[in-house]
Amino acid sequence: MKYPIGTQTFGTIIENGMVYVDKTDLVYNLAQKHVCFLCRPRRFGKSLLISTLESYFRGEKELFKGLKIEELEKEWTQYPVFRIDFAQGNFKDPNYIPSTMGDYLDKWEEEYGVSKKYEEVGIRFSNVIAAAHAKTGRKVVVLVDEYDKPMLDVLMEPQEQTNRDALKEIYSTFKKTDEHLRFVLLTGVTKFSQVSVFSGFNQPEDISMDSEFDALCGITKDELVDCFDSEIEVMAKKLGYSKDEMYLRLKRQYDGYHFSEEMLDIFNPYSVLNALKSKKIDEYWFATSTPTYLMRLLDRNKTNIQEILSRQYAKKYFMDYKADVEDPLAMIYQSGYLTIKGYNMERGLYQLDFPNNEVRNGFIDMLANDYLNDSHGDTNCIVMDVNDMLKECRLDDMRDALSGFFASIPYDANYQERVWSYESHYHYTFYLIFRLLSCYTTLTEKANSRGRADMIVETDDYVYIFEFKLDGTAAEALKQIDDKGYAEPYAADSRKLFKIGVGFSSEKRNIAEWSVV
Repeated sequence: MKYPIGTQTFGTIIENGMVYVDKTDLVYNLAQKHVCFLCRPRRFGKSLLISTLESYFRGEKELFKGLKIEELEKEWTQYPVFRIDFAQGNFKDPNYIPSTMGDYLDKWEEEYGVSKKYEEVGIRFSNVIAAAHAKTGRKVVVLVDEYDKPMLDVLMEPQEQTNRDALKEIYSTFKKTDEHLRFVLLTGVTKFSQVSVFSGFNQPEDISMDSEFDALCGITKDELVDCFDSEIEVMAKKLGYSKDEMYLRLKRQYDGYHFSEEMLDIFNPYSVLNALKSKKIDEYWFATSTPTYLMRLLDRNKTNIQEILSRQYAKKYFMDYKADVEDPLAMIYQSGYLTIKGYNMERGLYQLDFPNNEVRNGFIDMLANDYLNDSHGDTNCIVMDVNDMLKECRLDDMRDALSGFFASIPYDANYQERVWSYESHYHYTFYLIFRLLSCYTTLTEKANSRGRADMIVETDDYVYIFEFKLDGTAAEALKQIDDKGYAEPYAADSRKLFKIGVGFSSEKRNIAEWSVV
């Protein structure tokens, strides 16, 4: 099987016999719309979608032979197509966007016989769109790949405003030339709202959370089975698993993305293709980029990931990014590091969490190294130790190991304004360690009618309920577990349950008391 890893051109994939997950029925449905916007994480197939639409609107019928769209499209009309690609470029150069658009416009003006009377990019773009419509008798298609890359690359830098203004001039063209446009699609990682990029033209239809297009990018379980079942069987034999076990491991590692309240499971396509090609489970997608800009946002907003995941949100809080507010939630979600994990229809609120083990392990490990100033791999060691201790119910050993770990944390670690007297520091350190336990379920701030448990860890055989007290006693912590009924949801659970009260000392900066019931 030929895997199209790194190949984003539809025609190249088809002509070279590479595997193609057929989504052309969704492409056809999308093409019936007018002006649209789609937000998806990086390496999720947005560029391939743009290329597929380009071939479709150019009427390249032969490329679609045998695909779903062949039964839907009968006319195969050829439209003038203007494709703009911002996926690559030196966007710190203030002249890069005008220069790049100038190159595009030089080509299109020559193609459609437009004389260059003006220097302004917006005017030239408007003129060439109108000329293409007049010359061909058909309205124009505009496809913009990674529309937001020029802003993301300079986020929180002076050049961001310059780039935003340059993009506004380009995108405002769509409002002026609406009568000449057949279809417009902008794709990107992030939706910048209430900033000048979108203010220059009528708001596009945002299909990012439209359940009809949940599977437009990415791979569903049915598609995985239809296209890759034999390859997964080969991979399973190589790694010593049954085929069902191999599917489960792929699901835990790469599945779990949800783009609407319908909760359709979507696999990360980049990681799945790399895993099948190499016949190895690894962190392919996360390894391609370090989200340093997200770390900067978390730092600047004094926000930790535990606080973010402990709440439910209305859609507007994670789907719209207001660049002047610098809210990290929307950026983390739209970049693919968080996804929808639950929806409360009555309240219209969404629960967010990491989509799968690949993202969770990579993101939490990055946060732990940064927060705990860990440059020697101590965090990974404690995680492996705690994993074994939980599995074997060696709670005294776990207390000693965690005490030793707290003692090893440098005094000046963490953000300068954070002080050791904050209970949240100890809670967050526990959180980072236990969330790295990919084999177990870790719940923090789990609510019931009377309160929130600090942390609950569920293994196959045991349930551990933790309550933390700063400069308080372990007995007080255990009493709160009982008084608030944190164990009640597990009354009928066959697993053995342990209640663990932990008292921290701000003076010793460590565990002072540890009691287990």
